[in-house]
Amino acid sequence: MKSGRMKSARMTVNVHASCVALGSRAILLLGPSGVGKSDLALRLIDAGARLVADDRCELWLKKGHLFARSPASIAGMIEVRGLGIIALPFCRQAGVALAVRLGKNDARLPKRRFYAAPLKGAGPVPMITMDGREPSAPARIRLALRAFSRGLFTETFK
Repeated sequence: MKSGRMKSARMTVNVHASCVALGSRAILLLGPSGVGKSDLALRLIDAGARLVADDRCELWLKKGHLFARSPASIAGMIEVRGLGIIALPFCRQAGVALAVRLGKNDARLPKRRFYAAPLKGAGPVPMITMDGREPSAPARIRLALRAFSRGLFTETFK
């Protein structure tokens, strides 16, 4: 699933994930094949995000912060079911600010979770779980990114 290698004196790990950037912040889309990572990435791109990587993503640390980029062999390409492999403008790298595990999440008010990056020394990256095929998924991802970065969560209604 992952392989480490040295590149320019820093360790990179290749993971099965898609990644898009909103501004300078990357959103890592995680899950098994067929769960809808590329489809959700495409919907986020359609709403203004930029492609970082589709299907495979290289992760590395810079001063304890997690960064993502596409492997060179697939940079700027996304697989769109029913169309094929399409070349798109892309973001060369971005700092990961949110991880999204695609799958079923029954929790109405889930506990806060963090992505366990496969690199020792990685700082915490908030993680949410959702069904990426739901129509509200792109909006909820944008909201989660804002809420985590600005501390907008509250425990109860006031």
